[in-house]
Amino acid sequence: MQAILLSREEVARRAKQLYENGIRQKVEVEENIGKMVIIDIETGDYEVDKTGLQASRNLSKKHQNARLFGIRIGYNVAVSFGGVMERVYK
Repeated sequence: MQAILLSREEVARRAKQLYENGIRQKVEVEENIGKMVIIDIETGDYEVDKTGLQASRNLSKKHQNARLFGIRIGYNVAVSFGGVMERVYK
């Protein structure tokens, strides 16, 4: 199968759309706040873990050429370098 090249912006847009249209309601619970949800933008599969590393590995095993995107649950940024991450409430 030939891969279709997508821009970083398109990958992010698709992941955020999947997150808002169903994944958020399933994962945004108190015990997951601050964890990473990794989303395969082509299949809609996702996994949650503390750093996203194991979730990425698991999804890559399921779909060898998966296009993955990570979102920190409950926050509007995944990481902060010297700044403050603010909690998002919806």
